[in-house]
Amino acid sequence: MAERKLLVLFGSQTGTAQDTAERIGREAKRRHFHCRVEALDSYPVAQLIQELLVVFVCATTGQGDPPDNMKNFWRFIFRKSLSPASLCQMDYAVLGLGDSSYPKFNFVAKKLHKRLQQLGASPILPVALGDDQHDLGPDAVIDPWLLDLWGRILPLYPLPPGLGIIGPDVLLPSKFTLHFLDERSTGCDGEAARQAPSELHPFAARVVSNLRVTAESHFQDVRLIEFDVTGSGIEYSAGDVVMIQPQNAPDDVQQFCQLLRLDPDRCFVLKPSEPGTPLPAHLPQPCTIQHLVACYLDISCVPRRSFFELLSWFSPNELEREKLQEFSSAQGQEELYSYCNRPRRSTLEVLCDFPHTTCAVPLDYLLDLIPRIQPRAFSIASSMLALPNRLQILLAVVQYKTRLSKPRRGLCSTWLASLHPQQGDVWVPLWVKRGGMKFPAEPDTPIIMIGPGTGVAPFRAAIQERVAHGRKGNYLFFGCRQKSKDFYCGAEWQELVNSGHLTLFTAFSRDQEEKVYVQHRIRENQGLVWDLLSRGNAHIYLAGNAKQMPAAVAEALKSVFQLEGDLSRSEAEAYLTALERSRRFQMETWS
Repeated sequence: MAERKLLVLFGSQTGTAQDTAERIGREAKRRHFHCRVEALDSYPVAQLIQELLVVFVCATTGQGDPPDNMKNFWRFIFRKSLSPASLCQMDYAVLGLGDSSYPKFNFVAKKLHKRLQQLGASPILPVALGDDQHDLGPDAVIDPWLLDLWGRILPLYPLPPGLGIIGPDVLLPSKFTLHFLDERSTGCDGEAARQAPSELHPFAARVVSNLRVTAESHFQDVRLIEFDVTGSGIEYSAGDVVMIQPQNAPDDVQQFCQLLRLDPDRCFVLKPSEPGTPLPAHLPQPCTIQHLVACYLDISCVPRRSFFELLSWFSPNELEREKLQEFSSAQGQEELYSYCNRPRRSTLEVLCDFPHTTCAVPLDYLLDLIPRIQPRAFSIASSMLALPNRLQILLAVVQYKTRLSKPRRGLCSTWLASLHPQQGDVWVPLWVKRGGMKFPAEPDTPIIMIGPGTGVAPFRAAIQERVAHGRKGNYLFFGCRQKSKDFYCGAEWQELVNSGHLTLFTAFSRDQEEKVYVQHRIRENQGLVWDLLSRGNAHIYLAGNAKQMPAAVAEALKSVFQLEGDLSRSEAEAYLTALERSRRFQMETWS
C-alpha cells in the first residue's frame, strides 16, 4: 500500500488560506494521514519532486500577485530550467481564494494549476476558485470541494485495515501545550539579537510625529506618521512598502485575560504535541501571557467558522454549545454570516457572548482557536533623499458603524493613531519590503501619477525622490472631497508647483454641485496626457481604492487614446494592455 502522507502547502496574505489549509490538515488526521501543513516559502521546495500527494491552497493579492509567503516558491516553480517531467509522480489539487471584484480573480491558483500540469503532475480535481464576494464567502466553494477531494483521495489511499474515519464527536489534540514556569514575567519576552529588519525580526522604530492632516470637522481622520529608523539598516525607494506589526488595545487585552481568567504576568514555554511540528516563529520562548494576548493573538478579528467549531467542544453549557455547533455547521452559515460577518463582530465580542464556554477554554488550545495578528502594509509616503533616517506613512484611521452599538475600528490604524510621541517615547515594530511599483530610472522620462485620497502616498515619495535628483516632468492628478478638509499635503504640492517641479490637477468632488473625480480631470487634459504618452514616453501610475476608481480611470484613459490618438475602441484597449505589459502603466490598489 502507498504511504499515506499528505502535504498541504499554503500561500496566505490575510490568514484565510492558512485557516483553510489547517482545516484540510485536521480532516486528513481524521482519515489517519501523516499530514504536514506549511507555508509555501517555509517548505524546502527542491523536495517537491519526492512528494506523492499535495494540496495547494493559494490566495491572490493585489493585481494578480502571489502572497508574500509564497513568492520564493513562485519564482522557483516558473524556472525555465525545470524538466517537464519534474513532478511526474505527484497527484495534486489546487484551491484558490480570491475576490471576484478584482480583475485578476484567483489568477495565482489558475496559473499554479496550469504550471503543475506542465511539470508532469496529475490533478486529482479541477482547480477550485473560492470567492470572498459570495454571500457565504469562500466556504460556498470549499465545502463541496472538500467532499469531492476526499472522495477522490480515499480510493487511492484507502484507510488502514481496522481503522475508520475519526468522527466529529472526537476532539483532536491541540497543536501545542503551554508549560508554565515558576518565575513571573522577569526575563521573559527578551529582545533578540539585532538582525536585518524582517517579519521575524522587526525593527522597533520610534514614532517622531503623528499629525492629523484632515480638518477636525472632517468625518475621516487621516494621519501623517513619521518614524525614526536610525541604526536599522533599512533602505527604501519610492514605491516600497512598510510592514507594521500592530498590537491589541490594552483594554481589550485586560478584558480577554479577565474572561479567560488568565494572569498576564505568568510565563510559559510552548511544546509541540507531535514531534516535528515547528513552534510559532513569531513568539518568544519563554513568553508571558501578556505578550501572547497583546502582540500575537488576533482577538479583534472577525472569527472564522473553524473558531466556532473548536469552541463548541469546550462548552459546559447546553444552550451555548448548541448555538456554537449550529454556527459551525454547513446549514448554519447564513445565520453565522448574519451574526458575525455582516456586523463585523470581533473574536473578543463573541467570547463575551458565550461566557460559560469562554471560561472553560483549555489554555493549550488558545493557539488553535485564535490566529496570529497579521502585519499590515502601507505605502511609504517619503523619500530617504528628502528625509534621511526617517520613514513616513499616510494613514486613514478605519472606523465605521454596523448594527452593533460600538463602532468598528481597524486594529492597526486605531493603534497607530493612539500613539502620542509628545507624551513619551513610543515604538512600533516594522520592516520594509519591495513594492510593486517601480519608477523610471531615466531622468528625462515624465511620470503621470493618479492618486486620489491616501493613494497619493507612494507618489509623494516618488516626487520627493525625483525632485532631490533635479527631475521635472512630474504630473499629479489628486482627488479628495473638499479642498478645505482633506487636501493632504496641499501646501507642499503648491510649493512644488511654484518652483516648477510639479504640474498638479485637483478634483475636489464635493466643492461644487456636480461631483468631479480624477477621471474627469484626465479627460479635460486629454491633449497633454496623450502628448506625454505618445511623444514623451511617459509612464502612468495609479494608486488608491480598488472598487470603482481603477475601472473609471482606465475608461478615461481609453477615451483619451480614442479621441487624441484616433484609435478605435479595440485599439485603445490593446494600447492600454501594451502599456501594462511594458510596465509603463502600473497600479497599486487596495480594498
